[in-house]
Formats: sequence, C-alpha cells, structure tokens
Amino acid sequence: MRALTWHGKRDVRVDTVPDPTIQDADDVIVQVTTTGLCGSDLHLYEVLGPFLDPGDILGHEPMGIVQEVGPDVTSLKPGDRVVIPFNVSCGTCFMCDQGLQSQCETTQVREHGTGASLFGYTKLYGQVPGGQAQYLRVPFGNTLPIQVPQGPSDDRFVYLSDVLPTAWQAVEYAAIPPGGSVAVLGLGPIGDMSARIAAHRGAGTVIGIDLVPERLERARRRGIHTLDLQECGDNLTDAVRDLTGGRGPDAVIDAVGMEAHGSRVAAAAQGMTSLLPDALASAMMKRAGIDRLSALYTAIDLVRRGGTISVSGVYGGAADPLPLLTMFDKQLNLRMGQANVRRWVDDILPLLTDQDPLGVDDFATHRLTLEQAPDAYEMFQKKRDGAVKVLFTP
Repeated sequence: MRALTWHGKRDVRVDTVPDPTIQDADDVIVQVTTTGLCGSDLHLYEVLGPFLDPGDILGHEPMGIVQEVGPDVTSLKPGDRVVIPFNVSCGTCFMCDQGLQSQCETTQVREHGTGASLFGYTKLYGQVPGGQAQYLRVPFGNTLPIQVPQGPSDDRFVYLSDVLPTAWQAVEYAAIPPGGSVAVLGLGPIGDMSARIAAHRGAGTVIGIDLVPERLERARRRGIHTLDLQECGDNLTDAVRDLTGGRGPDAVIDAVGMEAHGSRVAAAAQGMTSLLPDALASAMMKRAGIDRLSALYTAIDLVRRGGTISVSGVYGGAADPLPLLTMFDKQLNLRMGQANVRRWVDDILPLLTDQDPLGVDDFATHRLTLEQAPDAYEMFQKKRDGAVKVLFTP
C-alpha cells in the first residue's frame, strides 16, 4: 500500500509499504477513504524526531470502510463505514469506564510514562502505524471504531477522529457560564472549531485571536469577534478587556501549544536538540525540554480572576516555567489533556445533520491526494494558501 512516512526533520515521503494484517482476534482492517492533516502532525515534522524512526507511518485522523475483521469481532462487518479515534483505547478498562480514553490502562506506554497509545504518533505513544495510508490495522474492533451512516460525504464525519472531540473537550473544560465570554487563542482547526462549539453551546461573547488573515476572516464569517494579534501588539490585553466588561473573559482556550510564535530561546533549544543523536536528544527532551510558552502566558494574562484556562494545544516540554505566583493570585482554574474521543461522540453525533450547525461540510480548506502530502505538510506549516484544514484521499 501507499503511506506517508517520516524520514527526518521536515522530510516526509509517500512510500510503498506492506499492507497491514490481522494480528489479534479483535482487529479490523480499514480501507482509508479520507484522512486528515493535524497541527499535531507538525510536531513530528519539526520537533519530535528523536522519538521517530525512518519509515514510521504518520497520521491519526482517518475514516474508511471495514475490509476485514478478526474472528472475535462481532460489532462490525466488512463494508461498514467507520471513523477511527486517534486514541488507541480498549473501551473496557477502569480509565475508559471513567471516560478517560486518553489514559487507557490497556495501551498506556509505561516505558515512557505516558498515557494511551495514539495512532501515528512516536515512540512516546506506542509507535502505532498511522492513518495517512491506504489501509489501517485497528485493534479493539468491537469498542474502538465509531460506526457512521452510509451516504453523506466523508466531510460530515471524519472530524470525529480528532477535531470535533478535541474542540468539544476544550469548550467543556473551559466551563464557560451561560451567556459568558471566552477568548480562543489560535484559529487553526481546533481553535476555529472550539469557537464554533462555544457559540453553539451558548457563550455570549466568543473572541478569536490569531495573526493569519485568512483564519481571522474565516472565523468572522461564522460570527466570531476576531482580534488580529499583529494589529493589537502589546495592546491585546486591553482590547480583550474592552470586550469583556473590563475584567477579561470567563475562560481562555489555548489552541496553540508548543508551536506558538515567540521565545527565541525555546525555538533555539528545540532546534539544537534536533541535531543531537536520538538517544541523547530524547533523554534531554523528556527531562529538560522547553516549549514556546507565549500562548499560555497570554492566556494567563487575559483570563479574568477566578476564570478558567483550557489547554488543547499540545505541549511537550518537561521543564517549562510557569508563573505560579500570578496563577495563584488570580485564583485560576487550569484543565488540559489529550481529548477523550469516545467520551464525546454521543454529544457530537446529533449535530452532524443536514442542518450542519458547526459547519463541518465546508470546514476543509484543501482536499488533496495522499501523493500530495509532503507538499501539504510544508504548506500547512508555513500557513500558506489559506490552509486551515487539509484532508487527504489515499
């Protein structure tokens, strides 16, 4: 089959690799019909090379058609249409029963002290072959895949793999009071969808903050009040407070994470780490890694006293300094973590109707073949051509 594979920093290629096969009795093999490019994939493209091997298959936002099922699979049959959550979760352990599929005890990567395995996402998360490929082996076939109706375009459902549950959890964790206010930092796929969901769920004031004109315009068309970070400059805090009664928003969603602009020291450290031998680089990143924290610092500054910060953007540093005095003094609530995809599916599915209140049908900005994936990674990283959400057809 053809698959998008990692070969080094900013070096991804579409290669011919062996087709996946049934390995366990409850496996299913899915023919991928649509698969997404996620902002988290850029971390592999740029920063997390020490935890990858050449040839690793990337991608964690697939959907498709069941081709083959193992002998113990009773919930699916060949021909069924499914979306695959990015968490590899068993659905039956203590953590899954708590709705914490991102902490699944069956697939936790104890060697690295991390949570549930993820499709296509480094040794830190199980080194499971990913979904930017023509076929995908999916374990836990009775409990992990999300069966969806035949008929509507893949665009209606593919975001159940990551974008929709991640954004839904971001809004849930933000605890925005009815009619309250929220500022969303970063209007990439997760930030854009978080703003839409916050408005749909009753937030009175939704402020989207970014510095890419196309992303700001896209949010404005959905009725989001936008602020251009480049225009606001050092006056961003004042601009947000002017929109929120002078005190700041009830909640801030950080949808940026480690890719934030700013902090030349952190950027230099990440770049230097990538030049070290993998064994040394991975040890340094796990023990002393630092992130560009400008987005998180901004969230701490913007949110009102007693407010909530919800972090959905991925951070990877182990030695990040936080302004705990300010956080304590402002009495802030902070929630974060990988999305628990399966937990939110029942809340989201009723919204994936012909009325399309969240705008999923036209959410993608680019639909490309898998063979175009290497160029798409570069385009997405450099925020060219209005790229917000890229979907591939293998």
